[in-house]
Amino acid sequence: MTTTFRDDLPAPLRRALLLALALGTAAALPAAHAQSAWPNKPIKVVVNFPPGGAADTIARAISQPLQDALGQPVLIENRGGANGNIGGENVARAAPDGYTLLMSSGGMVSVNPHLYPKMSFDPAKDLVPVAAAARVLVYLVAKPSLPPQNIKEFIDYVKERPGKLSYGSPGTGSSPHLAGEMFKSQAGLYAVHVPYRGAAPALQDLLAGQLDFYFDPGIGLNQVKAGKLRLLAVGSPRRSPQFPDVPTLDEVGLKGFDADTVFGFYAPAGTPAPIITRLNTEINKILATPAVKERIANLGGEALPGTPAAFHDRAMADSTRFGAIIKERKILAD
Repeated sequence: MTTTFRDDLPAPLRRALLLALALGTAAALPAAHAQSAWPNKPIKVVVNFPPGGAADTIARAISQPLQDALGQPVLIENRGGANGNIGGENVARAAPDGYTLLMSSGGMVSVNPHLYPKMSFDPAKDLVPVAAAARVLVYLVAKPSLPPQNIKEFIDYVKERPGKLSYGSPGTGSSPHLAGEMFKSQAGLYAVHVPYRGAAPALQDLLAGQLDFYFDPGIGLNQVKAGKLRLLAVGSPRRSPQFPDVPTLDEVGLKGFDADTVFGFYAPAGTPAPIITRLNTEINKILATPAVKERIANLGGEALPGTPAAFHDRAMADSTRFGAIIKERKILAD
């Protein structure tokens, strides 16, 4: 493109304008080159929950093939705490250059604003969705030493013993905790909630017999298959393909029960659109591979490729659904 100036402009002004144009063009070239050359250094994925949980497992399943696709190391860093807020804030405050990403449950966007009267960042404004990764179901599991053999017997058993049984969760406001609150509300029973710093330690205490039941986000299914836990029901609108004979809670009378959540990747607001598009494309390709689909299926979930917009819309729908139970049960962050 050729730039021209009016012939009647004074020569000094004409020279100043030409110099400013040249400098502006030169300054834009390194930025444009840096964006087009992305990535040219390692990428960090912050997982805002401890190792061993669903978010960590999904992040690690995707990170290696993503590293291969991008040609740069993809490093996982766990920053748990405050129901995902600590890791979420860390990424929200990072440079929006595509080199820092977040893997989180959708609860940080859809649940935490209902739990925390004041947050140090706004996840809906300070982060942008990159790609959904998986729809994670929750499974109602109990220690096998309890007498009930099915979900109907279990509901009656807990009802007859108000406050005598306990259940764990990865933390206040986590999807397993909200599933437990939905369960208590709709079944008309009471059990004691014990929050943990992550899904893995809650599972360990259930296996040790220190808890009675737990809404598992999939990490305990191998223990179910080994007979160390009893699977009673699925907290999802439809049955799990892995356990087609296990009923949903909706089927046994808890109508509309849905505690599913979507896990996925976010980036700091302001990250260039071409980088978001590239990441979304590569992650969707990875989610279609048999190895990653199987890894997510082993969690009892399902791979969920899609657009950033679809991921955002799901989070907003979850916000309405989970916000209602938080308000009803008067749940506040610890």
